[in-house]
Amino acid sequence: MPSVKHRYWVLSVAILGLLGLAYWAYSAFRTVSGPLPPPAIAGNPTAGATAGKPGAAPAAGPSGGAALPVETARVVSTDLALDTTAVGSLRSNESVVLRPETAGRISSINFKDGVAVSKGALLVGLDAATQSAEYDQAKASLGLAQVNLKRSRELFEKKFVSQQALDNVEAALKVQQATLALAQAKLDKTRIRAPFSGVVGIRNVSVGDYVKEGQELINLEDIETLKIDFRLPEAYLAQLKPGQVIEVSTDAASGQKFSAVLDAINPLVDTGGRAISCRAHLSNARGTLRPGMFVRVRLILEQRDNVLLVPEQAIVPDVQAPFVFRVVDGKALRSPVKTGLRRNAQVEIVDGLKAGDEVVTAGQLKLRDGAAVRVIGGQGAPSSAGGPASEDGKASGPTK
Repeated sequence: MPSVKHRYWVLSVAILGLLGLAYWAYSAFRTVSGPLPPPAIAGNPTAGATAGKPGAAPAAGPSGGAALPVETARVVSTDLALDTTAVGSLRSNESVVLRPETAGRISSINFKDGVAVSKGALLVGLDAATQSAEYDQAKASLGLAQVNLKRSRELFEKKFVSQQALDNVEAALKVQQATLALAQAKLDKTRIRAPFSGVVGIRNVSVGDYVKEGQELINLEDIETLKIDFRLPEAYLAQLKPGQVIEVSTDAASGQKFSAVLDAINPLVDTGGRAISCRAHLSNARGTLRPGMFVRVRLILEQRDNVLLVPEQAIVPDVQAPFVFRVVDGKALRSPVKTGLRRNAQVEIVDGLKAGDEVVTAGQLKLRDGAAVRVIGGQGAPSSAGGPASEDGKASGPTK
């Protein structure tokens, strides 16, 4: 085993090695960082001599700290439309599927698929040989009844027939008139006419087909005016009234806007979805739209003028009230605001700002009330390409 003296010698060498290593590290650190500057003492002519040399700390801002970089935007005043959106479907102003009221064989088709027809135009004719014969028979019987009535009246004036005989002849005439009207109605049912002006669809029958009563022949659509059916939450009930303007758009006519008018509001609120069914109409004289198409509806509820708007990034939430930082003379001033509607990443300012104010939109996390700031970007940043803000708070463009 090593002696006690040997152990003390090893311990002493280790301690000396550690001390030497510590001294070397201290010397190396002092060489790199340089000597500490002398403290600022009143009357010391060398104190702060390095303040203006290259590599010195940034100059202090007005609040005693470095100016913080921020992005800003101007408060703008504009007209704002209070609206709501919904999805809806287009319907024909009038729509019907023509069906025969009597069975028969098709003898004529007097239209082309997809063309416009006028009200009363004959579209489909059924074989009417039997009905025509019945009509001719009834017409002849009516003629005979009229002649008998004329002869009976002459005889009655000469007292050759009684009043009862004359009454029987007059009744027979009325029966024949009804028989003729019945025959005429049966004949008319073999001729299917357009009940209103519109566009016919695509037929699925041909001449010679035998059709039954109620069989579908062709659809007829009045598309010169279209109806729009859509639904809105019940919360909008108090703001809805017939005559309001509606803006309609659809993917089938990309980039086009159509104007419609609200016609009717269903008095019954749907208990399942708590929604109100509404119907509007729009002119479709050019035939751009078709029934059954999906549309987006924008209903303008109210038009408000001179509304102040700021980007939503400028609003800083707070427990008491939201606020923004206004930039005034290079300083950020905390300003509580009262907000309103939000539209397209813009927030309405009800109270707390005025048009043309410059507000911070980026860099608020490090700001304090009265802190010095330096605008580096945004709508409020100085730029050689932009001009001063206009009276309504919108930044004016370069003068060409």
